[in-house]
Amino acid sequence: MKALKTLLIDDLLQRVNASPFLFVVDYTGLKVAKFAELRKRLSAVGAEIHVFKNNLVKKAAEKAGYPGELGEHLTGQSAYVTGAKDVFGAAKILKNFHAEFEKPVMKVGVLDGNLLDTKAIKVLADLPSREALLSQLLGVLQAPASALARVLKAKSELGAAPAAEEAAPAVEQAAPAAEVAPAAEAAPAAEAAPAEQPA
Repeated sequence: MKALKTLLIDDLLQRVNASPFLFVVDYTGLKVAKFAELRKRLSAVGAEIHVFKNNLVKKAAEKAGYPGELGEHLTGQSAYVTGAKDVFGAAKILKNFHAEFEKPVMKVGVLDGNLLDTKAIKVLADLPSREALLSQLLGVLQAPASALARVLKAKSELGAAPAAEEAAPAVEQAAPAAEVAPAAEAAPAAEAAPAEQPA
């Protein structure tokens, strides 16, 4: 019997360690068919729900280094939700299922080793999924880049025309300078010539 208990705890420990989150729900009054439906919905987001003896979960949670306060909530008819990745999706399904059938009741959760109360779990449920968040982030990152590209393109197109216009006056200004220079040089020569004649 002790060997079986150890085996069960080890199995639970593996599940707990493999999941970044753990939700504890009270499934009192939830019919078998509805429990199966909840399991199916959770499965769609890569999560699982299981019923284990509370004392076994306590021992597994202790071995996993979960907060000690978790044990205070492991009473009554508790079911345990774990998953490989989508904590948002699992929380959303639990929230929506409760809104639809008034069961199960959320008790407590753990996310990355931190204890979550029911309010924190509801906040998680209202957040977009990981994929949606990544998509939004990608959109935010791409928007400035595309805007910058448009600005640079517009500036380069505008910059080419003024450069040509600026070059033209420079040529025009150079021409009068060439015309004026000989006249200016000739005038002093004419004035200097009479000075060389004897009075």
